Order: sequence, then C-alpha cells, then structure tokens
Amino acid sequence: MQVKILIADDDPEDLELIEEAILSTKQEVEFHKFTNGLTAIEYLNTSGDKDLPHLIILDYNMPELNGAQLLSSINSAPRYRAIPKVIVSTSNAPLHIQECMRNGAADYIVKPDNMQELYNMGEKLLAFCSK
Repeated sequence: MQVKILIADDDPEDLELIEEAILSTKQEVEFHKFTNGLTAIEYLNTSGDKDLPHLIILDYNMPELNGAQLLSSINSAPRYRAIPKVIVSTSNAPLHIQECMRNGAADYIVKPDNMQELYNMGEKLLAFCSK
C-alpha cells in the first residue's frame, strides 16, 4: 500500500530532509509538500476522502499560520480528526509543545541535528501511518 503524507514547512531544505528521512525506510510514499499552512488547508479541503493523507507533518514556525494554529484548524473538521498529525520543529520550547499537544498533535519532534537521528525520525513518522 502506498502511504500518502502531507508535509507543511516553510523551509525547503527541511522539507527535503524530512522527505529523505521517510524515504530511507524504503516505504513507497506519495508526498504532498507545502511551504505554508494556508495552501496545506486548501489542499485538504479540496481532496476527496480517498485522497486524504495517512499522516500530516507540520512545522511549528511558519508564516500566516503556525503549526499549532494549523492543528487547531484541521482538528475542527471531523473528517481530519483520525489522521495523525505530528509537529517537527526546531523549537523545543515547552509552551510550543504543550500548545501543539493540546491542539491535537499525536507527537512533537524536535528536528534532529545528525543523519542517524534523521533516519530514526523517518521510522518514527512512518509508524504513525500504520496505527
């Protein structure tokens, strides 16, 4: 089964690193990548139920809508509640983590700073797709 993953991160390099981490698991993945929260929501709202992602990965620090605001918006729609949502961010501020978990994040991961941690993160993210 091909896994569909939506990633929203305003940093193109981080988008690539997250994609690389997931692809390192050798799982067949279809990515939908966005550089801001508004285009991610537009994509979700115009997708049919069969086209919805199996996992939503969000950066915390994005322009227009940050990750917590995006979580709140997505979780207000019943059709998205069952999709696991994970924040992957450089911020490890307890306030940000608590806000995201309160708004419906399944997990909050601080972006890794070495390749082994990156690959471990890929495995961890992909595990949410099989729950």
